[in-house]
Amino acid sequence: MNTRSKILQDVQNYYGKVLKTKNDLQTSACCAADSLPGYLRPYLKNIHNEVQSRFYGCASTFPVSLNGKTVVDLGCGSGRDCYLLAQVVGSDGMVIGVDMTDEQLAVARKHVDYHTQKFNLDKPNVDFRKGWIEDLTSANLEDNSVDIVISNCVINLSPDKESVFREIFRILKPGGELYLSDVFSGRRVPEPLTTDPVLLGECLGGALYIEDFRRILKKVGCLDYRVISKNPITLDSEDIQRKAGMIDFYSMTVRSFKCDFEDICENFGHVAYYKGSIPEFPHGFTLDDHHYFPAGIPTPVCGNTSKMLSETRFNEHFNVIGDFSTHYGPFDCNTPQVQEGIPTNDNGACC
Repeated sequence: MNTRSKILQDVQNYYGKVLKTKNDLQTSACCAADSLPGYLRPYLKNIHNEVQSRFYGCASTFPVSLNGKTVVDLGCGSGRDCYLLAQVVGSDGMVIGVDMTDEQLAVARKHVDYHTQKFNLDKPNVDFRKGWIEDLTSANLEDNSVDIVISNCVINLSPDKESVFREIFRILKPGGELYLSDVFSGRRVPEPLTTDPVLLGECLGGALYIEDFRRILKKVGCLDYRVISKNPITLDSEDIQRKAGMIDFYSMTVRSFKCDFEDICENFGHVAYYKGSIPEFPHGFTLDDHHYFPAGIPTPVCGNTSKMLSETRFNEHFNVIGDFSTHYGPFDCNTPQVQEGIPTNDNGACC
């Protein structure tokens, strides 16, 4: 058995047989403090207890403005995030959950009828498919077919992350969004630890060094991503601390879009006005940890940010003024434009 196959088998075994509930985890990596947005908390009460008990996500993967959209959840597990999003996309939307673990999919599928009735829908708006996130044709996902791809603490488990990101941008429509929460590291994980079954299952062995993440995105054609939040992970097990305590691990939420970006933020004189039209955010909208848009107030933005707001589903919520005819040099993103109370990143740049 080659290394890739062994990693996939170990992950399937850990999440299918070793873990029975989230209480069996040995670190805070796959169940970090969940910053579920306030407007979604009432929806959580509608989700079956068995589905919630087998949730192993590391953060909150819920972008806004999803009504009527098609969303794919990579590594959906027992379906908690899918069932949350099903209440957001509504009867005209669809949530497709993809997972390779039979035991997890069995829990998700078991409660489809329960949730369809609970959400007062005439027919299900969730579809759980067995497949490999490295090859999404295995889940019958076509090119340019979905609006948003989310993933919650799963891509770190893959032995072939470049293929995962290549597949994500293949299935996204132009202007579609990747919204990802996962475990990242401040240095590369030493090779012997990348195949340790427990460290893999606890989402640490496969953690992506943040600069390697940037390089992979560049290889698949994505030149800009944005950090939304970043929180340190604690290692509660003495054995895991002994093995990997020298590495700084983080639960991070990042986003990017299928747009033609430049590799740094360039200034073309664009100005963006947020209309205040997203119901949950009437007073202002946070794009990332460096960009907060108060409703009705003009905000200068770089060329990449202008595309994130005008070439995506957010275009109905923004007026973006300007074009790309005149270049004024690099755009200074050193000063965050962030709403009070939103966690920030100390990188000092928007990309």
